[in-house]
Amino acid sequence: MSRAMDQARSLAELATRQAELLAPKPPKPPAAFGLFGRNPLTVMQEAMEYAVDATQRSILFWDTMRRAGNDFVEHEKAGCPPVLVFDWDMVLDGRTLPRRCNYALVRIKPPANYPATDAAMRPFVIIDPRAGHGAGIGGFKSDSQVGVALRRGHPVYFVIFFRDPEPGQTILDITAAERAFLRTVHDQHPKAPKPVVIGNCQGGWAVMMLGASDPELMGPLVLNGAPLSYWAGERGKNPMRYMGGLAGGSWPAAMLADLGNGRFDGANLVLNFEALSPGNTWFKKYWNLYEKADSEPDRFLEFERWWGGYFLMNRDEIRWIVENLFIGDRFARGEISAGPGARANATFNMRAIKSPIVVFASVGDNITPPGQALRWIADVYRDEKEIKALGQTIVYLVHDDIGHLGIFVSGQVANKEHTEIANTLEMIEAVAPGLYEMRITDTAGSGANTGYQVELVERTIADIRAVSGEAENEAFPAVAKIAAANQTLYDLFAGPAIRQMATEQTAELRRQMHPLRLRRTLVSDLNPFMAAFAGAAERVRDQRAPAAADNPFLKVERAMADRVEGAMDAWRDWRDAWTEVAFHAVYGSLAALGVSEATAEEEAAETADALADAPEVRAALARIAEGTYAEAVVRMMILLARARGGVRRSRLARSQAVLTGEPPFAELTAAARQALIREQTLVVEMAPEEALQTLPKLLPDKAERRRALETVEGVAGPEDELGEPAQAMLARLRQVLGLKRG
Repeated sequence: MSRAMDQARSLAELATRQAELLAPKPPKPPAAFGLFGRNPLTVMQEAMEYAVDATQRSILFWDTMRRAGNDFVEHEKAGCPPVLVFDWDMVLDGRTLPRRCNYALVRIKPPANYPATDAAMRPFVIIDPRAGHGAGIGGFKSDSQVGVALRRGHPVYFVIFFRDPEPGQTILDITAAERAFLRTVHDQHPKAPKPVVIGNCQGGWAVMMLGASDPELMGPLVLNGAPLSYWAGERGKNPMRYMGGLAGGSWPAAMLADLGNGRFDGANLVLNFEALSPGNTWFKKYWNLYEKADSEPDRFLEFERWWGGYFLMNRDEIRWIVENLFIGDRFARGEISAGPGARANATFNMRAIKSPIVVFASVGDNITPPGQALRWIADVYRDEKEIKALGQTIVYLVHDDIGHLGIFVSGQVANKEHTEIANTLEMIEAVAPGLYEMRITDTAGSGANTGYQVELVERTIADIRAVSGEAENEAFPAVAKIAAANQTLYDLFAGPAIRQMATEQTAELRRQMHPLRLRRTLVSDLNPFMAAFAGAAERVRDQRAPAAADNPFLKVERAMADRVEGAMDAWRDWRDAWTEVAFHAVYGSLAALGVSEATAEEEAAETADALADAPEVRAALARIAEGTYAEAVVRMMILLARARGGVRRSRLARSQAVLTGEPPFAELTAAARQALIREQTLVVEMAPEEALQTLPKLLPDKAERRRALETVEGVAGPEDELGEPAQAMLARLRQVLGLKRG
């Protein structure tokens, strides 16, 4: 009864929120376009001018659509090769590995105007998403993730994939291939640090699976718009997470794969993406092409080449993804089996990852909202102290408004966020373990990379919950259970019959008749009615007569376009609202009736005393009064950063210079430096006052104390820029060491 009352209250709150969102808006008064009260001859002249302009733009529009259709047909004939703007060489083809798959590792060749790559610098390995489209979005433009790394002299590798999967290929086969790719990169660069591995969108969970299974292969990990907590989000937003439940689970994906003769058509995923924002993808994108028919075609054709390439998955692959990630949310909960070759009952556990992790999300991303990109941190780690105890460094960056694709293809994002992330990665291993938010602010600096100031600000798990949205997810465990039952019924009754009827010929016919493919082939030269637009467009370009910018008929045209887009967006809002209400009404009610056994209360958080009993923490605290100059300097820098609540990248650069270039740190290996930073972080976090008071025991000689303090002051920079808490800590350091300022 209590659960039923809670469910009724929840539905009432949801209905109230949606009612406020969808309340009828008063109609806008008709706009004045300047057509009335003017000289009729002038209006007629403007009408003729607009008619010519509109006709010419229509011809240019349809010619561009014809060219896009031809590009699609040629791209399909070529097997949908990667859309990388850079040349590349094949390094390792996954189709030749013992566990064959359709993935491959290529090395990007820097263009002639780029600096030569340095084999001793940290390599970058970029993994693109295989979510319907092809590979190449991370190197789609010169201003991209690939371009940022190449311009800094890093060797850059890209994980591509081919359109058709290998027979019997599974997700775990792909993980094994990517493991082999990373070993190959290690062999290619034996003197370089461990590679940076970048995962875009669904490539992000592939990167995290690699990091969890083979942490020794990985350098820093960068997750861009990567969904890892599929149940997370805010009520009233992010409707895509409800679709799997309303579809009844994974059986529709399995059915589509069976109709495809064992292969799932990625065009179905792309159609779902487009449906998220129909006003933009089904109207505004084409309207922009028509309105800017003189300047927009090249950009439109460039993007369509990637957006219009549709890839296939095996039945087992799409079912694994839907059941483990979309429906089950098993990765964040540590329930995905590591598969054959792993120890008994082994799973992919994100807590096993030891490399620094950088997460880039955006509030404007409706495909991977911040909740899905960040909530896994709160699901995996009890609190920020546990992150430090495990020696983990996690940095997250949230953009205010960029959309999902903008994270990968926007030149502005590449030249700001991706550039600053790359700059920070060079010194991120000098950051003390913990949870940080990266803040990038504009400055008045000049030069290529001096226009932004970067600061890492310490955050807590509570901050992650606030950013990601603390929606109650009591309905989702019920989805997982109902989906499993539906899948079993489908496998027993419908699946075998469909597989008996499906052939490769019928599967290919279905693929060619998919609306996203027809939308392109019907406007290509395969349609004889489109041939006339090529010659007509050439004549229009020779005789182009655009209307004046202040033509009132252009204002009418734009107003009508806004009305159409607004109507489609209003329909989207109604659809999303009813989707959310229906989801919680169905599955929330089932959960209230006890259908799901997975709705047990969360385990109580362990106390700080339990964390202090961890072996590594006890060992660090036992040595709190032991050490030399190196331990003292690192401890003092961590105490200062803790007092300030973060660290600017300029100070981080100075810290990196000390820890890698000055004795005794220069004689240490990278692993030894990391162990030193981790141990002193534990000491400062678990016993900050004792860590401060025992500094004199680490520095019994006064000259050593002075040298250590001067080193720390040099890293900190001008004292008047530190802020009061850090200034107070610096004063305490001087007091404890018995030294005066200066």
